[in-house]
Amino acid sequence: MPRIKTLVPEEASLIQRLFIWIIKRQYGGILPGITQIALVDLKVGQPMNKLYQYLHLRKRSPFTRLQREMVATVVNGLIGGAP
Repeated sequence: MPRIKTLVPEEASLIQRLFIWIIKRQYGGILPGITQIALVDLKVGQPMNKLYQYLHLRKRSPFTRLQREMVATVVNGLIGGAP
């Protein structure tokens, strides 16, 4: 059982399902763990997504590749995501 509240896609609202569809298209059919957390509350979902993209996906990220992998491992572990 996850300790952090996450979105269960089968129980998502219509607007959440739209976001899920868009995000899965962007990420090759998967829903990243951080997105499962962000979509629980749409008021924080978009700012959280922008922060994620800024810290993790831009070319000059302040995090090393190893640090990004460590964050992903912890988040996925907390929400019971994929290894």
